[in-house]
Amino acid sequence: MPNLNIDFAGIKAPNPFWLASAPPTNSGYQIMKAFDAGWGGAVWKTLGVPVINVSSRYGAVNYGGSRMAGFSNIELITDRSLADNLREMEEVKKYFPDHAVIASLMVETKEEWIQIIKDVENAGADGIELNFGCPHGMCERGMGSAVGQEPAVLQTIVEWVMEVANIPVITKLTPNISHIVDPGLAAARGGTNAISLINTIKSIVGIDLDTYAPYPVVDGKGTNGGYCGPAVKPIALEMVKELAQHPEIQNIPVSGIGGVETWRDAVEFILLGAGSVQVCTAVMHYGFGIVREMKAGLEQFMIDKGYETIYDFKGKALPNVTEWKHLNLKHKVVASIDNDKCIGCDLCYIACDDGAHQAIRIPDESGNRIPEIIEENCVGCNLCSLVCPVEECITMEQRDDGKQHLSWDDKTIANEVPTSFDDDRAGGKGHFVPTVQDALKHRKNNN
Repeated sequence: MPNLNIDFAGIKAPNPFWLASAPPTNSGYQIMKAFDAGWGGAVWKTLGVPVINVSSRYGAVNYGGSRMAGFSNIELITDRSLADNLREMEEVKKYFPDHAVIASLMVETKEEWIQIIKDVENAGADGIELNFGCPHGMCERGMGSAVGQEPAVLQTIVEWVMEVANIPVITKLTPNISHIVDPGLAAARGGTNAISLINTIKSIVGIDLDTYAPYPVVDGKGTNGGYCGPAVKPIALEMVKELAQHPEIQNIPVSGIGGVETWRDAVEFILLGAGSVQVCTAVMHYGFGIVREMKAGLEQFMIDKGYETIYDFKGKALPNVTEWKHLNLKHKVVASIDNDKCIGCDLCYIACDDGAHQAIRIPDESGNRIPEIIEENCVGCNLCSLVCPVEECITMEQRDDGKQHLSWDDKTIANEVPTSFDDDRAGGKGHFVPTVQDALKHRKNNN
């Protein structure tokens, strides 16, 4: 059986599945329930001077029949007293000494940082997470993402913390910035023991068409919130990769956050360099029990691949993530339709004809709605297979022999790339495109 134990920057846990600092970690009651269900660690809901939260607090984006494909919240840090949180933190560690309890912190002055760090250390916290990510409420007060967007300020606060902390420090970054490496470098240069990302994305998830206020509506008004859930996973994966590939940051442990809902999501973060994953929205949607399937799925993946610990595959995808200019221009795939699986919905034809490269046709014979690939037109874009509702009905088949490699970078060095607007070396030169008159024929037929 694989060993799921981790040592994350000196913070030990029985598995890499942690609860992110959020409503599910608002109390010792919730965290103890989570540990009992199988979670390896929890980042306590951010502690600081308590706030007063509003009602309501959450909004969501539903898509394609799926609830909460994206989730937004305008809830702030804890509204409970520090004394209550510290007492419960101490209780949790008493009952679950081998599970990771990390205290998320957000205060303003150096004196407040020094004091609250001592407080959580005395309560038995295994680590500290510095919340430099909140994109609403707290940033207006000069905290949260207001710090995360100012690398110099971020570095200064990390240095304050590192002067006094006796337990590992994790710096949590905001995605609301043009280049995630900048705050990542600031955290590294400040001496942080680890980094976590991403925090939520500044967003408005929709407008109420009766009140004309953003969701969630608070007495006829609204504000931007923090966007999270499955919809943000691609952004989180990219930012984790950016840090994991940077020479000054790559040796700093990274905790991946953003849209983790299944074991596969967790594996993808680990493959890009994460040493733990944090989960919030999925728990708010489905409850603490989802960790059982996540652990079982991770274990089965490791058994199937022959891995004993997560460190056997941590970062294994990074060598395959490169810049576009290094991709092989000689690699060639074309679409292939399995006629036995095709249901004749023609979504592939519509998508290709209207949104791609006109490489699919519908046969002329009456009653036959099975589309055909025009192979000489197919550029291998993959759109048809993505829109097809039947699994493995449309596959992409390799046509090159795999022996040649030529990249844009190679062609640039050899001075073989297009240099003028009408250069004959353009990739689409000679590619079939229907005429404007063909579009007019469609208009006449539809009328």
